[in-house]
Amino acid sequence: MLDYFDMESTLSEEERLLVDSARSFIDGEVPDMGDHWIDGTFPTELVPKMGEMGFYAPNLDGYGLPDVSERAYGLLMRELEACDSGLRSMASVQGALVMYPIHAFGSDEQKEEWLPRLGAGEAVGCFGLTEPEHGSNPSAMETMAEPDGDKYVLNGSKTWITNSPIADVAVVWAKDHGEEGTPVRGFLVETDRDGVTTNKIDEKLSLRASITGEISLQNVRVPAENRLPGVSGMKGPLSCLTQARYGIAWGAVGAAADCFEVAREYATDREQFGKPIGGFQLQQEKLAEMATQITLAQLLAHRLADLKEAGEMRPQHVSMAKRNNVRTARDQSRIAREMLGGNGITADYSPMRHMANMETVYTYEGTHDIHTLILGEDLTGMQAYQ
Repeated sequence: MLDYFDMESTLSEEERLLVDSARSFIDGEVPDMGDHWIDGTFPTELVPKMGEMGFYAPNLDGYGLPDVSERAYGLLMRELEACDSGLRSMASVQGALVMYPIHAFGSDEQKEEWLPRLGAGEAVGCFGLTEPEHGSNPSAMETMAEPDGDKYVLNGSKTWITNSPIADVAVVWAKDHGEEGTPVRGFLVETDRDGVTTNKIDEKLSLRASITGEISLQNVRVPAENRLPGVSGMKGPLSCLTQARYGIAWGAVGAAADCFEVAREYATDREQFGKPIGGFQLQQEKLAEMATQITLAQLLAHRLADLKEAGEMRPQHVSMAKRNNVRTARDQSRIAREMLGGNGITADYSPMRHMANMETVYTYEGTHDIHTLILGEDLTGMQAYQ
């Protein structure tokens, strides 16, 4: 994988081991993701295998979790997304959006019940925040939780939910009508409860090797102890998104680097006009620019890891890294596809698959425009989206 400034030499033994383990897993266990992308399926047999490898929330501690460094976690996301965004999304949602809020805000009983099972891949989780009418403005959500004795009754709908059709539990964010001001609270909703449906969304043209669906809640009764006790308000879901966006910033580097390597190999093998196309100035310019932009994204991810390890990372730092790195992967995957000519539109080569996937990654977990406004507010002190 492209590493022009030799950042791999700075990795700890633990970090190198995790990178090697991830690459061995992808080479030995993961089926052809191009085939799954064409079919619009996710290889669900990998869910417990990824658990055995410790790929779910490995940067958390306790409950049998590996507690690796934040850089090691980022490197894992990089390797998974170099294979396919669907693979990284599975691990990212399970770890950063489901296990993280339980770990950070859950009761001891909730942690003991769910974290070992989710970490082992024995259970699958999903994260219910986005609604049909409320994407970039989740605080306007309409999903509500009404107290009823020792239970809550949930009503509402969520959409574009990764893993929901195969999930055992959903972390659902709803407005608690039992508290003054109806603050947003998190609830653990088992998907086999009466009134819960998780229909799959089909005919996607991006992130096809990922299972995406809806969550419909119709008078769903859950015990009051299913509410996450440790957080109230939008801090809960937004802190989860910060964790997930950190992994996305790393993952995008992996997708872009894979595109570069495929294009470089093709340029040295493909001959036209009597020599490899990599010998022509136009192709060399493309490779030079690709390598430069991907290296800048890589360096940004490594610095972000430094800040996270030191406890100095701010959500705005993550917005900048997610915004830049996904844009880089989106742009450079297109250049890589271009270098492959007609062959680049087939599933035999990864760049066009990455290019299509990046359209989703560019949009989810905060659109490119929203992250632009987050940075604009941080730089000027003026909020443009209120």
